Amino acid sequence: MSPTPTPIICDTVAAAQYVQVTPAAVRQWIRRGHVRRTGYDRAGRALVDLREVRAYVTQRGTTAA
Repeated sequence: MSPTPTPIICDTVAAAQYVQVTPAAVRQWIRRGHVRRTGYDRAGRALVDLREVRAYVTQRGTTAA
């Protein structure tokens, strides 16, 4: 059994830039339960695991042009 990969925690803005969507799209995915929020940063922004966001985008086939 392989070890679980270490999560890459970032805010919704950075995650959105990485997968080429708007930050609002990532926040909507959190609200709809597609991506789990892992907490908040000091500025009050939601934190997510970048691996989970990337997996959701790959599964859904959502990429920007």
